[in-house]
Amino acid sequence: MNIKIISASVRDGRNSHRLALYFQQYIRAAYTADVEILDLKEYDFPLFHERLQYMEDPPARALEFARKVQSADGIVVVTPEYNGGYPASLKNVVDLLYPEWKRKPVAIATASDGKFGGTQVITSLLFSFWKIGAWVVPARFPASNVQDHYNELGQPADPAEADANAKRFIGELIWCIEAGKSAGR
Repeated sequence: MNIKIISASVRDGRNSHRLALYFQQYIRAAYTADVEILDLKEYDFPLFHERLQYMEDPPARALEFARKVQSADGIVVVTPEYNGGYPASLKNVVDLLYPEWKRKPVAIATASDGKFGGTQVITSLLFSFWKIGAWVVPARFPASNVQDHYNELGQPADPAEADANAKRFIGELIWCIEAGKSAGR
């Protein structure tokens, strides 16, 4: 099984990346899966003016990113909430691709430095993924006060609680991946 984690924040001092690191460690320990973080800060994409499939001379990094999304059995998106929405860096890559998202199981994890865990971002992100045909799994993983609950290396302050929540969340993604394979996706 091949799972990609998109770490959406490109800010310096970002806290949501802690959650991406946690999921990478959790999935490696709990499942037989190849897991990789696609860090949008490292990709440092320019603002795209066209979908990848219509670009005459697409950047090599965009093609690499598209291949990784296409080859993934499932995607975990880890996004912060900025003013009730998700960051432009994530919108940029969601809109860059189209056929790569079709029927792709996508699990959404949100993070904030406040008590609501980024839950306000879910609706707008869900709508964008639905519009392009991704299969958004029903489980969510909102992380409140993420800077207090996960350190810079992604280690949770309360591993038992984090793992219990991750088991439900990632378990739902795995179920959707397996159901998609059974249905011939």
